[in-house]
Amino acid sequence: MSTEALVSLSSSFLFFSFIVFLIAIIPFGVAVKSKKQSAVKIAIGLTVVGFAAQLGYFILRWVAAGHAPVSNLNEFLTFFGIMLIGSFLGFFYIYRQPVMGLFLLPVAILIIAYASMFANEVSPLIPALQSHWLTIHVITVATASAVLSVSFVTGLIYLLKKVDTTNKSKSAFFLELVLYFMVVVVGFILVTSAFGIAGYSASYQFENQEGQSQVYEYALPAIVVPDEAQAVSGTAENYEPAAHYAGLVEIPNNIETAKLNSVLWSFVVGSILYLVIRLIARKKISQLLQPFTNKVDLTLMDEISYRSVVIGFPLFALGGLFFAMIWAQIAWSRFWGWDPKEVWALITFLFYAAFLHLRIGKEWTGEKTAWLAIIGFGTIIFNQVFVNLVISGLHSYA
Repeated sequence: MSTEALVSLSSSFLFFSFIVFLIAIIPFGVAVKSKKQSAVKIAIGLTVVGFAAQLGYFILRWVAAGHAPVSNLNEFLTFFGIMLIGSFLGFFYIYRQPVMGLFLLPVAILIIAYASMFANEVSPLIPALQSHWLTIHVITVATASAVLSVSFVTGLIYLLKKVDTTNKSKSAFFLELVLYFMVVVVGFILVTSAFGIAGYSASYQFENQEGQSQVYEYALPAIVVPDEAQAVSGTAENYEPAAHYAGLVEIPNNIETAKLNSVLWSFVVGSILYLVIRLIARKKISQLLQPFTNKVDLTLMDEISYRSVVIGFPLFALGGLFFAMIWAQIAWSRFWGWDPKEVWALITFLFYAAFLHLRIGKEWTGEKTAWLAIIGFGTIIFNQVFVNLVISGLHSYA
């Protein structure tokens, strides 16, 4: 079978898993509301089928590429989504909590859909990536991040049950803010899909800090461009006037503005979508979700959050620091270089170390550790998405 055929087949497996997970949300909801074991069996069965399809995607793409498919943002986030489902299945068979599936599946679906917005072509690895240590490092980091993310889901469930969202408290505000950010991700998917279908594209040329000419490709209409950038192509005939009169904001050219532009569009569309949901439902999103947590055992959710960090933290230390430094020595002849990705990996490591210290040493439990789990997930997402999209560095392969 040709490379193109294998890539196409792997994509079909991934799309199939995406549809299966969407369908599985329904029986998970029924199981949570009614506690019917038949609904639980259907939901888990569908999830296992979807996970098997994800593994089929991963294996076929590995065969097609000739290397582990974790070398760009599309592949990494997709593998992150695979491991998130795998982590959920592992914890489910220990704790038997279908409410985890109801809240975790939408998160995994968003991650997979978000990943699909980036280029998914199979291409040869650049020299810095041609190492088995890259595969070991990235697979370990993605697996660790997925296990740690389970604590985010259980922490969110805990807070939805515990926090009184009818009061104007700080906890209610920040809980709603977390859900708003999830809607922003949906906004990114929608706006990127819409302009992709419309065939929009534009290019802006500028002089970088080294004095070299550089071009950024835009998949969305430009809100920001590099300082003194000039439009050099576009879908409209008169792209040059548009560059001067569309009210674009010029920012320093050490920021990857094409990617920052996507982030800004995400917040614009996500904010509009959030307001529409609020106007239609006449409730906060947290209030819409709270009925599904009425039967939750808070002590058990807190226990799962803790256990996921106990398992995920040493894995992250191994993959995000130890294996990463070995790869860095091979690729760039230094163990550590304070690259933005390296710095945020260290921040994530230190945060979860503090999490375990506060949990074990200070006996933080319940709502405190639920908030820590959500903040920890924020550091993971910031490192894997924002650092890749906006901040220039050796790891910016997105």
